[in-house]
Amino acid sequence: MESVFSVENLVSLIMLIMLQAVLGFDNLLYISLESGRAPVEKQSYVRKIGIGLAIVFRIALLFLLVTLIDKIQAPLFEIHGDKSFYGDFTLHSLIVLGGGVFIIWTATKEIWHMMSLEVHDDVKEKPRSVNSIIFMIIVMNVVFSFDSILSAMALTDEFWVMATAIVIGGILMIWLSEKVSTFLKKNRLYEVLGLFILFVVGIMLLTEGGHLAHMKILGNPITPMSKTTFYFVIVVLVVTDIVQGRYQKKLNSEKLRDAA
Repeated sequence: MESVFSVENLVSLIMLIMLQAVLGFDNLLYISLESGRAPVEKQSYVRKIGIGLAIVFRIALLFLLVTLIDKIQAPLFEIHGDKSFYGDFTLHSLIVLGGGVFIIWTATKEIWHMMSLEVHDDVKEKPRSVNSIIFMIIVMNVVFSFDSILSAMALTDEFWVMATAIVIGGILMIWLSEKVSTFLKKNRLYEVLGLFILFVVGIMLLTEGGHLAHMKILGNPITPMSKTTFYFVIVVLVVTDIVQGRYQKKLNSEKLRDAA
């Protein structure tokens, strides 16, 4: 018992919980935006059930990665198109690439829908089914969890420490998803910012998947977007949005002053 609940394991647990919080931002944003497509009275239920089931699947994924890490990272097939394209794909790289493509497609579709809303204002988009939204939250949660689980495996080899961190991180995500969703409902304009952040998340996953597959396009290797670069881009987007919003308010106040 002393060896299990050692200081080293407790420190690792705290570090992993913090890691879950830092790496879970993009996942949290996706959950908040995706749950908004459910009927209003079901949105909180969708978030709680979706994240709760995702915790179970994350632990299952953790078990698979611990026991089958060599097979998951083993080459599946290779594409070699002279100097134009090269890729050595694994199951891990295909999952990350697929997640990136899906997120970019989702963000692009929603941005396009916002831009064309006035053209189709007589057609209201029907809320999606609860089960389909929960399913997508679980699937994307698993995709997003790959980097955090692999990072956790580098910090400790104690399964219970990693599983406990996943459960605590999931509980925190349920609580934070309610806060983020409430904020987005009260500040609808920030949904646009959220979608562009989601678009950047998709690009980050594509670069990470391309790097895992050792992809080369026209002889140039794909390098992954670092978390530092990702958060720098997010800060720039947020600051730009704040400055633009305040400048728009200034222009509106000047127009009202001139009209008076």
